[in-house]
Amino acid sequence: MIGPGAIDLWVNVNMGDNIPAEFLQRVKEDYFKGGDDFFRSLDVDECIAEMDDAGVAHAVISTSVKNPEPRVLDFVDKRPDRFSLAAYVRPQKLMRELWRLEDLVASHPVTMARVVPFDIDVPPSDAVYYPLYAKCVELDLPLSINTGLPGPPVPGECQDPIHLDRVCYRFPELRLVMAHGADPWWATAIRLMIKYGNLRLMTSAYSPKHFPPELIHFMNTRGQDRVMMASDHPVLPMKRVMAEAEQLDLREGVLEKFLRTNAEDFLFRERRPPRA
Repeated sequence: MIGPGAIDLWVNVNMGDNIPAEFLQRVKEDYFKGGDDFFRSLDVDECIAEMDDAGVAHAVISTSVKNPEPRVLDFVDKRPDRFSLAAYVRPQKLMRELWRLEDLVASHPVTMARVVPFDIDVPPSDAVYYPLYAKCVELDLPLSINTGLPGPPVPGECQDPIHLDRVCYRFPELRLVMAHGADPWWATAIRLMIKYGNLRLMTSAYSPKHFPPELIHFMNTRGQDRVMMASDHPVLPMKRVMAEAEQLDLREGVLEKFLRTNAEDFLFRERRPPRA
């Protein structure tokens, strides 16, 4: 049971565990203008203190399925009421990777699987992703896919949300979430969410004060149930995201949906595998 407060769907607790890749250094310096806190790791108590200060009840943290990091797993083992996992999958590794995903889902609280197309420069409409989509449907496990031009200086066409058009059409049972916004393709992302009932968007790594007007309009109208909060903390501090969210020009009740209810209803509901 998640206590009162917001749900943050993207929190990093291990940013300082390894020497950051050059492209991450570029993101820090060129995109976020980040300070010393950008590359730091958190322990359980420290992260909970920062969540409490921001008004966040539950955080989704990431680990790979190939080599789940013991320090990350420690968060969900110690405080499953405050943390759950996003399981990063490399779709090009096919069945071996999917068996690892199954094992992690069976042993730990996994809220969603996660893929990042720019990591392999292959759009999510490519058939290499299809075994993952089928496995997520089989497990009734939501899947997060990064959309929008990535911050790192790498090719980004593969993250145009139009690639999800065929995915949503061919896998209507798949619960799919666009992550990291959809800039500069917001209109495409919004139109796809209107078109497909199984598609949502989380605003990770995107400051609420910079939300485009068309997204605010969508959140206030046909998209009240479609957009969910995520920070990318500490890259984008959750306290800043929460403060800016409260300043958004939203209709009554929409802020609560954005900060919590939409995630509860779409990601944290009881799983119902179609053949269970």
